[in-house]
This record gives sequence, structure tokens and C-alpha cells, in this order.
Amino acid sequence: MRMLLTALVVYLVAANADAETLTGIAMHGQAKYAANFDHFDYVNPNAPKGGTLREGVVGNFDSFNPFIVKGMAADTNGLFESLMTHSADEPFSEYGLIAESMEVPADRSWVVFNLRPQARFHDGSPITADDVLFSFDTLRSKGSPNYRAYYQAVSKVEKLSDRKVRFSFAAGDNREMPLIIGELPVLSKKYWSARKFEETSLEPPLGSGPYKVESFEAGRTVTLTRVKDYWGKDLPVNKGLYNFDHIRVDYYRDSTVALEAFKASEYDIRRENESKKWATAYDFPAVKSGQVKVKTFENQRPTGMQAFAYNLRRPLFQDPKVRQALAYAFDFEWSNKNLFYGQYERTKSFFSNSDLASSGLPGPEELKLLEPLKDKLPPEVFTKDYQPPTTDASDGSIRQNLRTAAQLLRDAGWEVKDGKLVNGKTGQPFAFEILIDQPAWERIVLPFVENLKRLGVQASLRSVDVAQYKNRIDNFDYDMIVNVWGESESPGNEQREFWGSEGADQPGSANLAGIKNPAIDALIDKLVSAPDREALVIRAHALDRALLWNHYVIPHWHLTYDRVAYWDKFGIPAVIPRQGVQMDAWWIDPAKAKAK
Repeated sequence: MRMLLTALVVYLVAANADAETLTGIAMHGQAKYAANFDHFDYVNPNAPKGGTLREGVVGNFDSFNPFIVKGMAADTNGLFESLMTHSADEPFSEYGLIAESMEVPADRSWVVFNLRPQARFHDGSPITADDVLFSFDTLRSKGSPNYRAYYQAVSKVEKLSDRKVRFSFAAGDNREMPLIIGELPVLSKKYWSARKFEETSLEPPLGSGPYKVESFEAGRTVTLTRVKDYWGKDLPVNKGLYNFDHIRVDYYRDSTVALEAFKASEYDIRRENESKKWATAYDFPAVKSGQVKVKTFENQRPTGMQAFAYNLRRPLFQDPKVRQALAYAFDFEWSNKNLFYGQYERTKSFFSNSDLASSGLPGPEELKLLEPLKDKLPPEVFTKDYQPPTTDASDGSIRQNLRTAAQLLRDAGWEVKDGKLVNGKTGQPFAFEILIDQPAWERIVLPFVENLKRLGVQASLRSVDVAQYKNRIDNFDYDMIVNVWGESESPGNEQREFWGSEGADQPGSANLAGIKNPAIDALIDKLVSAPDREALVIRAHALDRALLWNHYVIPHWHLTYDRVAYWDKFGIPAVIPRQGVQMDAWWIDPAKAKAK
């Protein structure tokens, strides 16, 4: 027996010999903050606690479970916690939260998380390895499809002790996996074992974070209260954050109603995402008197892709020439001048506002990735710099673009008869619906629809409420939608969820376009396995080109700053990090609040 135990100890020591114990980890290179850091640079560690933050959002809710496809989840920011937490001033780094440290070998083929002994759920029960295992198994088997996509590389999970968990990963280069698992939300096994995780519920759930639900009115308002004995309040990653005693979130029918409520001081802060409102709606008395501040805050984060997205599950959109043709009917320059007050830049990449965005022709290192896939990629990937169709905004003419579109449609087998575009073989009319959930989109979509009609295309606009929209999106019940795919400075495994073939048929997945392309899958695999930042950038360029030249979307526009209006009662840190405004780092300024 002694020999067996000795052999086991020797094996374990050897297996962990090359592992490094870390309190922070970067996707590539070294994490910015050392093990003994006191607080993040973009917070005020002495920010006073107190007061109420009132927020307004458009929509409604019927559940407090944000981890499943079913239902409309309420805003539960601050309720649940993960093993690690992000910093906002690095491309992609994580630091210990529930886990005080992690053990990782050089090849990142596994990771061990060491849980903090003081970590507690709100009922006072300790957070243990059993909770971590339960959370992983439950999210992978019953959670939204993205969890299955994120965790597919996990080959084994082991409880090494009550506060020690090991995750082993399948063979292959996937250096992001320790960070992906670091994002794992940790749920209470005891609490959820007595409930149906896959069902919606308005019972306030048990969490472990700085806030918990104090009160709510279904579909209308939720109030969160700061947990006074929150176990993690003194951690370096939390200093200067979560400063409000209460956060009240009110839900509004649409953005116009929400704006009027903000003007009436029904809530305190508003991130504006409509150019017209930003240009024309913030001249009310409280702005002129200085009670409301209207500011822009620069950021360095990739803008991602906002676009008209085709549903390739529809036969109508499976020909890339058709998809390319319809893009010529969208007149960005006219829209920017007449609808957006010249505020936007045209999006030409899935990673705009970053070094990840492709431009020009592929270089030698990109070609090494692209050449083996040449028979599965559009030839333009190798020969042209992607540029979306443009027009001359000065005269509003789109005639030349429509000529180009008409020729592409003819090449794809469509012809105009009696003013209607029809399939030359079957006589099927070219008709589809654009689905939206906000009336604000009507003024943008309708000019696009009119241009399509000039091609003989019978496009229609359908606006539905938020709940119906979510249900139709989850079940891929649409022809074309407006969607935003957010991107980070370190894209990786989430790209499989966005564009990977496996997610195309999974209800609730983020592969809303329904892409099934082996070349895209291969390029995603290369991106995920990038060994360093230089390789990541090159591989992102290659994936970007492949996505753009397949015409899966009609790119829209973007900003490189955040538009924020707020009632002047807040203190704001001096440093705005590269990821942009961090509301969790704001606080109520007692002097300003008293004067208001």
C-alpha cells in the first residue's frame, strides 16, 4: 500500500512539475497586474459607498435565470460571480475572484483552480468544488447553446479537494481554455438541485456577488441591493467597484418613452445608441442648466459587426451573388448624411477599430492559412481589398449601384417581369421580410426597402415586440434581421458560436446567419490555436476576409466612442480604460447629489 501511495505522489508531482501558480493570466504574454496589486488603475479605491443608481432599459422580463434560452431574463448584473474576473484595461486578462489562484502548465492543456476559503453564497454557505462541478455540468447540459460551444474542448473535470478543481482539455492548441473556464459562473448546487434549472422563474435566485434582488415588479422594475456582508468586498479586483447601495432598473416599452422618462429624471444615466436622438434630443432645460451632462468617451475596443444579417437557412439567400447584389441597395452615405447627422463610420471589418481588422491584400503569413482552403473560399479573398458599396451622398443617386445589383441578380438566374423580380426557371417572386423589434429602425430600413423595390424585390418590414422577437430569433424564424456581433480584442472560442457549422442548427445559438462553411470552421480553429498575439492578428485578418467576401451580412456603421448622458450626481474615475466607460466604477458624489 505504501508503495502504491508513493507512486501516486510521484505521479502527481511529475504531472504538475511544469505548472505555474498564477493570480492573474493573460491570453498572450504577461498579465498587467502583479500578485500583490491593490486595485485596478481605472477605479477610485476610495470611492464612497451609498445612494441609488437608477437605470432604464427597453424591453421586459419574465425570469431571473440568464443562463437559458427560455424567457426574457432580468438585469442581474452583480448577482452571480465567476472563478476569475476581467480587467478593462487589457486586451484579455483575468484575475482571481472566487478562485484565489490557478495552476497552469506551459501548454495550457489543463488548469487547476484553487477556491478562496472565504467565498460564500448569499445564504452564508461556502462555495466549494462541488458547486463548480455542478455549475459546469448544468450549464453544458441545460444552459444556452453557447456554453456547449465554449466548453466542448473540456475532456475531464475532477474534484481534487473541497477547494480544488481541475479541468483537462482535449488534445490540440487551444490556449484560451483556462480563461474560458475562468469565466464559468458558479451556482449553488444545493439551491438549484431543488429547482428546475431549464425553466423560467421569477424567484430571486441565490447568488454570491455584490448585489442581490431586493424587490421587483414583473416586466417593469427590479431593485438590487448591495450585500453589506459581501464576502469579496475587499478583494483587489473589487476595490472601487460596486459603490451604489441600490440599483433600480426600470423597463420601458420603447426608446422614445425611455428618453422622455430620462428627461423627467425618472432614471439617472443613458447610453445613447440613436444618432438622431444624440443630435437633436438633448437640448432640454436640464442640459442647458448643467444638471444633465452629455459626453462622449473614447474607447479602444473592436466595434464588432452591426449589419443586416441574411438567414442562409432560407433558399433565397444561399447564392452569394444574391447576397452581394442586395448590399448595393443599401445607401450608407445617404443615411449617414440625412439620418445619422454624419456621426458614423462605415464598417468594413468584423473587427473595426482594432489591429485585428483586415485591409489591403493578404500578406505571406495570411496566404499560408488561406491557400489550402482556396477551393472553398471566394476568389476575391486573394485578389481584392474588401470595400462595401458606396454612393455619392451629395446627390442621393444610387442608380449605378442598382445597375450593378441588377446584373448580379441576372447572373444568379433572376429576371424582372412586370416590374417584379422572379426566378427565371421557377417564376418564384423574390420576396422576403426584414424583422425588427424597435420602431427606431423603421426610418433606416424603409429607404433600404424602397431601393430594393427598384430592383423588383418585394421586401417588407415587420416590427414585433421584444418577447416575440426573441422567440423568433431563438428559433431562426426570420428572413433578414438587424444584429450586432460584439468582438473583443482577443477573439477565440466564441467565434465558433458566431460562425461555426455546429451552431447553425442549434436553436438559441449566435450563428444567426446559419453559416455552414468548412473553410470558416478551419480558420476559426486556426484563430483559437494562435500561440501569440502576432499570430492571433494574422489569423483574425484571414477569418475577417473569409467572412466579408462570403457576403453573409450587409455591414452597417460604427462609432469609436461611447455616447453617455447622465444627471450630474456622479463621481467618475479619472482614467477611462481601453474597454470604455465602466459604470460599476462610478459612485454617487454626496455634494452633487445634495445640490441636485
